[in-house]
Formats: sequence, C-alpha cells, structure tokens
Amino acid sequence: MNTPPAPQGAERADDSAVRIGALVPLTPPGWVGAGQHLLAGLELAVQEVNEAGGVAGKPLELVVRDTAADPLRAEAAVDELAGLGVAAVAGEFHSVVARTAAARADALGLPFLCSSGVLDALTDEPTDRVARLAPAQSHGWPIYGDFLLGAGHRHIAVATDPSVYWASGTRILRDHLAPRGGTVTELDARALTPAELCDALVATGATALLLLVGHPDPAVPIVKAVRHDPRLADVLIGAPAGQPELADWAASLGSDGAAVPFLRYLPEQLTPLGARVEGVLRERLAGTPSFVAFEGYDTIAVLAEVLRSHGADRASIAASWPHVAVDGTRGPIRFSRTPGINVWQWAWPPVQVVDRDPARLDHYRVLHVG
Repeated sequence: MNTPPAPQGAERADDSAVRIGALVPLTPPGWVGAGQHLLAGLELAVQEVNEAGGVAGKPLELVVRDTAADPLRAEAAVDELAGLGVAAVAGEFHSVVARTAAARADALGLPFLCSSGVLDALTDEPTDRVARLAPAQSHGWPIYGDFLLGAGHRHIAVATDPSVYWASGTRILRDHLAPRGGTVTELDARALTPAELCDALVATGATALLLLVGHPDPAVPIVKAVRHDPRLADVLIGAPAGQPELADWAASLGSDGAAVPFLRYLPEQLTPLGARVEGVLRERLAGTPSFVAFEGYDTIAVLAEVLRSHGADRASIAASWPHVAVDGTRGPIRFSRTPGINVWQWAWPPVQVVDRDPARLDHYRVLHVG
C-alpha cells in the first residue's frame, strides 16, 4: 500500500490502479509522529476501499513522498507525482509545507485535498483545484482564545519561532483577545534561552504562556524550564497547535507535559464509522490515534467517493468539491466557499480544547468545545 520514496522518473504510471499521491512528514525536522498518524489513516482507508472493490473496478494505490517539513521538497514531490500520473495529491501536516504544495498543485492543474494544514492563505488566489479538511486557523484559534478568556486569562505571553504559521497564529489571537480586554506579549524563543525566557515571562505578568514553537525543540526545554521555576507555578502553559497530542510529547516530558491545553479536531463522540476506525488505528499505532490519523482516513474517504462519482480525470475531480457529501469519521463532510478562504473548505470540522490528564497521562480531558 505504501510506495516508498523513489528518484524522479523511477516509477511509471500503471493504468491498472488509480494512484493518489500522499505528502507526509516522515523524517526530521518534520513532526514524524504526526506524519506516521496521518499515513496510518491514509493507508487504512485505502486498504478498506480496495477490500470493498476499489473505485470503478480499479484498486487505489498510495504513492507516498516524505516532505520532512521542507516546502521545497514538497514542491519537488508534487512535480514528481504529477509526472507519475496520480489523479490527485493528498495529505501534509505542516501548514507552511501544505501551502507550497497547494500552490504547485494548482499551477500544474493537479487536484489537492489538504488533510491537516490550517493556514487561511493556503493559496494566494481563489482556486477550484484545492480543498481542505482541517479547519482554517482563523476558525480554530479564536476558539482557543475563548477558552483562555473563560479560564480567566487576559494577559497572555507567546513563545514564538520565526514562521508565517506562528506569526499568523499570534495575530489571530491578538485580534480576538484585544476587543475582549486581553493582551498578547511576544517572546522570541530563538533569541532567549529557556532560563531567559522564564525571566522575561515573569516580567510580563502574564498568566498563560503559549508555545508557538516547534516540537521537540524548543518546546520541550521551555516546558521543563517553566514547570521547574517556582516563580511561574501558577502560569498556564498552552499549545494551540497540538504538540501534546502525540505520544512523543508524553515520552519527552512525562508529568511536566500534563495540563497543557491544545486544539484537537475531534467531536465529543465519533460517528459509528469513526468508532470502528478508532479501534483498528489503535491496534496499528499501538496507542491512541490522534485527530491527525482521522484526518488521513477522511481524506481517502472523500477522494474515493469523488473517484466513484466523477471519475479519475483531474479536471472532473477539481469540479467535484462542491458536490461532495461523505459521512466521515467525525461527521458529515461537505465543502463550501468560506469568506476569506481561497480553497474549498469543510466548514467546519469539530473543534475541542483538551489536555492530558495529570492523573492519567494517556487520557485527555475536554476543557472547551467550539
């Protein structure tokens, strides 16, 4: 099911299968855990489609390329996949990488269904070729802001890395909190050591520190420093981008990683399909599947329905997004045009704010529902 990466031109189109290109981060500096979960969902759905007879009498074949969180590598992968004759490209976890992949796919006339990237500006101009399952950042992050306000946090500090994604998140939070009496102070996580960041955090008087940084570095050292600084015992640590979702967070931080609220795109109760898929993914991943795994499964569920209904012609796939109606693992999936979003968007996936339970690190507490 998983076609390993190969040099450009090393594979040839096979008319006996309908090929789907899959972009996933499988090596550092990409978030490997997220990539593994995304791929597990994609592969399970492809397997089940094929066990049910494939699409139009042909099996689905997943052609996987590792982006390693590198936009240029993703762009090259899209070029290669287009040359290999894939019907569409899917996947990608990292938002900045997904944006580059979307732009290149659009330029090549290749349909792209983005599984996990949340940057509002997934493309610079409106396009019919790109659709997205994940909620736009401007939808999910204000829900996180509402959680902070509801928990009594008005003065927020953010530890930031230089990135379009983190800068966008900071702006969204500031714009949402300011009219409600909130403030956001930025701390440069690359310019400050963890100890210096703690000193700066004390000086801000903030009651919450949000980690708008990469995992494991510098997120893990920052969490350890804040947790063990007695001056910051009452400061909430948050991670809206979801770093605490996967097992490597708990493995790196242990109890220090508990009670760090993050955004998760799951409903309070999975659909019957979702409950069944959750059981299979749990076995495959030897642990709790993240929302990213469900995004992967739903991606293929959507594409399989599109291929059955509209065929494997790229133009037909691109024209199909407004007609999609699929019962996914997390609810009914339909795409629409959303103000400010240039791609076809599922509006909206379920959004929760959750954290790891300090009493049971492998369990999650739902703190707020958007």
